[in-house]
Amino acid sequence: MDLGLRDRTALVFGAGGGLGGAIARTLAGEGAKVVVADLNGDAAGATVDAIKSAGGQALELVWDLADLSVIDGNIGSIERDFGAVDVLVNNTGGPPPTPVAGQDPGQWLAQFQSMVLSVIAITDRVLPGMRERKWGRIITSTSSGVVAPIPNLGISNTLRLSLVGWSKTLAREVGRDGITSNIVLPGRIATQRITFLDEQKAKRENRPVADVAAESTASIPIGRYGDPQEYGDVVAFLASERASYVTGSVIRVDGGLIQSI
Repeated sequence: MDLGLRDRTALVFGAGGGLGGAIARTLAGEGAKVVVADLNGDAAGATVDAIKSAGGQALELVWDLADLSVIDGNIGSIERDFGAVDVLVNNTGGPPPTPVAGQDPGQWLAQFQSMVLSVIAITDRVLPGMRERKWGRIITSTSSGVVAPIPNLGISNTLRLSLVGWSKTLAREVGRDGITSNIVLPGRIATQRITFLDEQKAKRENRPVADVAAESTASIPIGRYGDPQEYGDVVAFLASERASYVTGSVIRVDGGLIQSI
């Protein structure tokens, strides 16, 4: 299937990590020009190297999402080097695992700026060009916690849910401009983030990490953690010409983990 992404410019955040890296490599494999954005320059560079080694086009961009002042300059550099952004993949890092009660207001404000406000501001920066060209894809990766809150991920559950309301509202506002806006929910995908969360849970409960991981895997109908590539494939489809009638949706990539309808 031709996804119609050849020579489209895609900006992928968190592209030095497991999910973002898989998304970036998959989009590049479909012929897109991919901007690999990450706070960690070495990780971003590794993804760029992998894409170029496979014959794709990629550009590394070190980007601190907590700093809203860099948005206009960074987008401007992308437009000069790769052209206007056609596909925006909002994939932010997760906050530290904590209860929802008793957190310092400064922690809430800092995480809101990097996880939510940055996404909104970056999207607002690229939307005018998408509207002018009558084509665009806004894809926001959140967490299964927006459907079934995850214990001890209080900040993540709260802030990521706000992006669901934003994305759904945006979909109605830009649909007639040829732009789609969708949310993708990862379940237990085998990334460093999931390993970290398993380790933290094992530490809190004074249990072996292997037991925590086995218990988690047992709760997934497919019986295993997901592969980041499986997640990247779903995002690539949503970014494609083939998904032109999918908007305002929340897509679960969770192996059946979330029990609610």
